[in-house]
Amino acid sequence: MRIVAEIDHPRLKITVFKNDGKFSIKFESGLLEQTYKFRDDERLSTVEDVKRLIDTEFIEKIEDILRGMYALKMETMQRNLMQVSDEFPQII
Repeated sequence: MRIVAEIDHPRLKITVFKNDGKFSIKFESGLLEQTYKFRDDERLSTVEDVKRLIDTEFIEKIEDILRGMYALKMETMQRNLMQVSDEFPQII
């Protein structure tokens, strides 16, 4: 897999990869990421073709999903890592 492009965006890091007849587009925000894979064909064979896929509506939905992923991550951390016990330690 090799990086074929990085697409500028004010809030996301967008990287385009090419590997074995597929384009992978990775969207990163902080510690979260989403990757979408597309088969290389006559409609999608260049980086410019890939850039056309990344329209405003697609970006808005990706950001919605990332917000949901962040909320889910915080919920599980709160539930499983940040539990505070109401009990006092036993002192002997």
